[in-house]
Amino acid sequence: MSRAWWLGCGIGFVSVATGAFGAHALKGMVGADALAWWDTGSRIAALHAAPCLFAATLSARGSRAAGFAAAGFGLGVLLFSGSLWAMALTGLRALGMITPLGGVSLLGAWVALAVAGARLGAPPHTQSA
Repeated sequence: MSRAWWLGCGIGFVSVATGAFGAHALKGMVGADALAWWDTGSRIAALHAAPCLFAATLSARGSRAAGFAAAGFGLGVLLFSGSLWAMALTGLRALGMITPLGGVSLLGAWVALAVAGARLGAPPHTQSA
């Protein structure tokens, strides 16, 4: 199994774990803003687990663009969701400056996945004599 596949599964696992932690353990410990940051981080992670797994599948078929997409999803979730989770736990709003970098990585991953899909649907190149 590829690293990209494990990455997608890890993103899915972490999104469920952090969602449950936020809903149960953090509820009475942090304020409403922190809970909203935590929830957004968990939701964004959950939304990108399946696309990462799809990218891993295309990557296993030899698509370099899909490999870039999987890496972009992983980095994006780490930076976007990770910064929001850290901000929720610490209250350090300056960590929010990292969040857009994660968003850019996620956007790039979606573009790479689109390229991978477009190439997959393209007919094979043939040379004429």
